[in-house]
Amino acid sequence: MHQRCGHCELEFEREKGYFLGSIYFNYGLTALLVTAVYLPLRWFELVSRLPLMIVTFSFALLFPIWFFRYARCLWMAMDHFFDPQTPVK
Repeated sequence: MHQRCGHCELEFEREKGYFLGSIYFNYGLTALLVTAVYLPLRWFELVSRLPLMIVTFSFALLFPIWFFRYARCLWMAMDHFFDPQTPVK
């Protein structure tokens, strides 16, 4: 990941551990999606237990890896919205 924006020189990582908050976006969305799919399918017995567990477990492992960049982007957008940082000139 780049240290600064190529256009405005905005520093992306303000301090060590800055992107720790992006884990909440990643975990939260993963848990929400897995729960929203697993519970209704299991409750109404539309899919048998083993295939459903395999699919949701695989999704819970692979989705956060794919969503990693987007979670960081959401974290930076939220941080910039609530606490804007002026670019270095």
